Amino acid sequence: MNGPDEWDGRELPGSPGERPRIPSPRAAAEDRGPLPDAPPAPVTEPDGLDGTEPPVAPIAPVILPAPAGAPPHRILKSLLGAWALAACSAEETAAVEAHLTDCASCADEALRLREAVGLLHPADSLDLDPLLRSRVLEGCLGRRPARIPVPEWATPYDAETAKLDALLRDMGAAEWRAPVRLRWFEGERPVERETTVAGVMGHLMAVDGLVATALGLTDPLGTAAPPGAPDPLIRTETFWRAADEKQSPLATHAPWRDQSSALIRQVSFAGTKVAELAVPYGDFRLPLRDSFLDRAFECWVHAGDIAEAVDYPYEPPAAAHLHQLVDLAARLLPSALADRRRSGLAAPPQRLVEAGAPGRTLHLEVEGNGGGHWYIPLDSPAALGTPEHTVAHIALDSAEFCQLAAGHISPEEAAAGQRGERDAIRDVLFATASLSRL
Repeated sequence: MNGPDEWDGRELPGSPGERPRIPSPRAAAEDRGPLPDAPPAPVTEPDGLDGTEPPVAPIAPVILPAPAGAPPHRILKSLLGAWALAACSAEETAAVEAHLTDCASCADEALRLREAVGLLHPADSLDLDPLLRSRVLEGCLGRRPARIPVPEWATPYDAETAKLDALLRDMGAAEWRAPVRLRWFEGERPVERETTVAGVMGHLMAVDGLVATALGLTDPLGTAAPPGAPDPLIRTETFWRAADEKQSPLATHAPWRDQSSALIRQVSFAGTKVAELAVPYGDFRLPLRDSFLDRAFECWVHAGDIAEAVDYPYEPPAAAHLHQLVDLAARLLPSALADRRRSGLAAPPQRLVEAGAPGRTLHLEVEGNGGGHWYIPLDSPAALGTPEHTVAHIALDSAEFCQLAAGHISPEEAAAGQRGERDAIRDVLFATASLSRL
């Protein structure tokens, strides 16, 4: 036998005595018909010698026992504060809510507590902050460094894939079919292509596969991988053609997430030994450290495309990571400018400069988070850009510079502060846009 203050647990979910979590309204007594008449008061005979009635003892109040299996009133009342803060367990919540249908005083107090909690906690979005994971990791690693740390040049990719993964977890199957507009720049004009969220993830996985195969990991295209030079565009087209239309659009999420995790794990164990490993991108190559920054940049850009398509807020990379991405784009500009010259899309160099020697320079100033100053050699990729040989100056906000490098805005649309040689400024702006690709 249980005592009056004990709870035998028979009202736990799934047990025979379980109560519903949200109890149905109870009918009022008057809804069942007229109330019964009060019983007549008992008639007492005077038995005193003087004809008066003897004193009547006060009637003790009748205390109804608590329902079988339920905690007593005092315990449930003590749980009201925790219930208002949503801090009760599922069993306690069910017991408290069942009790509130029977006890008017507790119901009034519960209402007041809930209103007080609402004042203490203003309504916020229930969506998780995409940077939550990186902040938690930063706090943990600040207290106890990881035994096998992620290389600094791979941390932007780790953070951006984690953010995109958090976005994808919040999406339903219908949103995976939402149309997404991909934009980049070719030659002198912008190019667009429409796909879906699932198509974007397939594109990211196919191009990340170039890094995976360079590290000895499995190619996500498998036997369907195209022969010859591993071109990102050809790999993407191959993946899209091989995609099964009957397959769930969510099917690319888990393989992409597993592949990105495997990439981070592989370089973390390899350390600095693989930083200069060459990763082929069709007609050019990047060292692995720059390839990871390139993949982080594209992951962020396409995550923004997805977020725009499904009307979801998305934050830029952390300032330290954004600086690494801007630095990569700035370091690639001399080669991009030389490629445009070979194609007849940029003015020829004004003079030849020996490798390592200073030459005509453009001062690129990127303002805001992740910004800085870069000196771009204009006459040769092997020349040295110096402040003393500056002939032009461009000032751009970091977000604007990244949008230009992603091909999301044209060079004419870039709100850049400009000073100096007009041809040099135009060539560098167009070379920045040419860094974009599908």
